[in-house]
Amino acid sequence: MKNVKGFKCVGCGSEHRKVAGRMQYACPSCGGNLQVVYDYKKIKRSLGGRLGLEKNRDLSVWRYAPLLPLAGTRFAPPVHIGWTPLYRSRCLGRELGLKELYIKDDGRNPSASFKDRAGAVVVAHALERGERLVCGASTGNAASSLACLSSAMGLKTVIFVPLTAPQAKIAQLLVFGSCVVMVRGTYDQAFDLCLKATEQYGWYNRNTGFNPFTREGKKTCAFELVEQLGWKCPDIVFVPVGDGNIISGVWKGFMDFKVLGLIDRLPRLVAVQSGESDAVKRAFEADGVIRAVSGNTLADSISVSLPRDGAAAVQALRESGGFAVGVTDGEVLEAMKKLARTEGGFAEPAAAAAVAGLQKAVAGGKVGPRERAVVLVTGNGLKDVAGAMRAVNEPWVIDPDVADLKKLVEEERWQA
Repeated sequence: MKNVKGFKCVGCGSEHRKVAGRMQYACPSCGGNLQVVYDYKKIKRSLGGRLGLEKNRDLSVWRYAPLLPLAGTRFAPPVHIGWTPLYRSRCLGRELGLKELYIKDDGRNPSASFKDRAGAVVVAHALERGERLVCGASTGNAASSLACLSSAMGLKTVIFVPLTAPQAKIAQLLVFGSCVVMVRGTYDQAFDLCLKATEQYGWYNRNTGFNPFTREGKKTCAFELVEQLGWKCPDIVFVPVGDGNIISGVWKGFMDFKVLGLIDRLPRLVAVQSGESDAVKRAFEADGVIRAVSGNTLADSISVSLPRDGAAAVQALRESGGFAVGVTDGEVLEAMKKLARTEGGFAEPAAAAAVAGLQKAVAGGKVGPRERAVVLVTGNGLKDVAGAMRAVNEPWVIDPDVADLKKLVEEERWQA
């Protein structure tokens, strides 16, 4: 971690120097989450500015290696992570009256999730430390990402998931060879059990927010957005929020580029939360204190009672001049169909929540028609097929007889 100076607590603001050989998870002063603090003078020299990046032929998260808390890329997983497509939305943008709407499809990552960005950095860091086993708690995406990236590197994984995790995600975990521990309880209870396992067995912990390096992987999305937009910063970015680690990571990425002089302004961020999993929204609109909520929503990837990086998420919203949007599960299901039928994008419910949030914000006059807007689609729809089926009608079933087909066509029943 040659470019890392130390850590700063999101909660109390205290700074701590890195200690060689020691894994620092939480703030020693208050127990809060930590931010990695960099030596930007060193980074400027090694990154080479815009020209250096433009000459870099590595179109993956590793093109940003000087901005990551690693000694190098020796332990980079052998699959392609990052530099996911950024699409110019025309149909949905036109329907919403937006001149510049873009969709960032992170469902194109190896495990079909944005979480591969964090997983890549965590796996590489664990291997640099000589770790042999990594544990983590997840509703599914972070876990399947960790399992996917660890399997090719000879790193064992123990994953704690709630019993309600979608079968597609459990299948990924098992295929990649993880030891899967299904907990009769919520994601939050699985998270706490994973922390206790770390204390008892000394396992390296990947948990969102608790491990400060997860945020560092996720910030690479912001770097890509700026480059893919021709070094233009978005005006507003819509992010689905559960634990809050993605939105805090994206904000850190924009801040890094601003400090390095690669952009001259910053975007507004929008936190989109679904159902009763809206602790970050409530905190942002009140006193900033994260309090537990029920966490109930069909969007399993953002179904969280007590967001583990919630304070950093609220901080990102306030510093960016952004806002939070709450959407219903029904609006999420409609947004899944809308994205698929206007832009050809298949998003899982949590990812579709960002589209629902965009629609609601536009309807409320919170997005200008000429603003450069980006929606983060954080996971592919195949991650939660049961969720997708809730958004659509059942298929028609007929006998292999042209008379049955004729009856169906004449009644135009498929228009229902």
